[in-house]
Amino acid sequence: MHIAHLSDLHFGDPKTLAEVERCTAFAIDAVVEAGAEVAVISGDSTDHAIDVHSPSFVALARLVRRLADHCPVLMLQGTFSHEPPGTLDVFRLLGGRFAVHVADRIHQAAWCGAQGWVASDAWRFDDVPAGAQVLVSCVPTVNKATVAAAVGANAAAEAVGQQLAALLAGFGEINRQAATAGVPTVGVSHGTVSGCVTEHGVPMAGLDHEFTTGSLFAAQASAFMLGHIHKHQAWHQDGRVVAYPGSIGRLHYGEEDAKGCLLWDVSPHGASFRFIETPSRRMLHLTFSGRPDMGAIRAAAADAAGAFVRVRWQIAEEERASVDRDEIERLLAGAAELRLEGRVVPLMRARSAGISAVPALADKLRRWAELAGVEGEPLVDRLGQLQVPAEQIVSGILRDAATGVPSRHAPHSSSGQGIFSAVSELPAVDPERIRRPPGQ
Repeated sequence: MHIAHLSDLHFGDPKTLAEVERCTAFAIDAVVEAGAEVAVISGDSTDHAIDVHSPSFVALARLVRRLADHCPVLMLQGTFSHEPPGTLDVFRLLGGRFAVHVADRIHQAAWCGAQGWVASDAWRFDDVPAGAQVLVSCVPTVNKATVAAAVGANAAAEAVGQQLAALLAGFGEINRQAATAGVPTVGVSHGTVSGCVTEHGVPMAGLDHEFTTGSLFAAQASAFMLGHIHKHQAWHQDGRVVAYPGSIGRLHYGEEDAKGCLLWDVSPHGASFRFIETPSRRMLHLTFSGRPDMGAIRAAAADAAGAFVRVRWQIAEEERASVDRDEIERLLAGAAELRLEGRVVPLMRARSAGISAVPALADKLRRWAELAGVEGEPLVDRLGQLQVPAEQIVSGILRDAATGVPSRHAPHSSSGQGIFSAVSELPAVDPERIRRPPGQ
């Protein structure tokens, strides 16, 4: 059986509506032309709670109806923040040549031709339904809050994975019966496989993810169709395949891989697929560890026309005025969208631990010098000179000028030269001839 697999459409954001509508329409046209017999949308059809009169919802409904006029459609409940419970209910009423089945609970569903979609009352069938042409095991997004209420918040994430592994293994028996009867078997779910890679190239390691490849293959389905991760990737075992198609369009900066959907060929004992790339928008990412390299930006400007461009840089606080944002905008004026993201690294001023407990100013200075790793005694000596009354400093300078012998109160630099070294070059002055003006 040829099965079309779309996921993570994310209709809802006006800024990305043109992208997801264009890419979804292209994918539907491609799978219709290829002769898909069933279509699966594995979660996150919408991006958030969405009004039925919004342009995004109207576009999504129109495209799902286009798909339902060609073949039976199964829509899976995705992430609750993207698809609040109940969002998909209206698609049951959509009509079309074939029915749309909404999988918003753990169960199995079979497409039975003239009978349409037949769903299990419990979490699985006891026997393969008569006339079944394909058997689908549906595992929508699991509400971790419900699990947390039962086992505690700290154990919830790991408990979800353990319970799902037991559930998937439980599907194995009925799927083996279906395969023996010559019925293709499919699993559909929305979540994270431990070890998968995100669209930004980040491996998802850990014990707090819903699935492992072992638990998914334990369901004994010929094909397991996943949603949630926006990067296309797949795992194979003895002819059976687990795969993400990735998101239908390029929705975030940093996504480099091709976007599209999968056209599966599913038999009772194995599966394969073909990736269909959609015309997703071009994105250009320019990242600099320091000030933006204007030469590199000029070189990239030739490919920036019509692209979505992001320029990132990171500079010290004192260099923030050196970035010519206007020039960057001028060079990349042909971009469909330009995002400038400059990160300014603030100057870090560390407090000197224990300095407030030292009573004397000279001791505070010695403590600071110790923490800063500098020689403190010369600084303490100069501090003592600064604490001498101004009249005494002036008298010392004049006396030095007259006698040529440096005063111990005369300020001097670390090189031994007086701060007022120019005084020593003057001719000798008789201090008795210097008089203060009246009132001073």
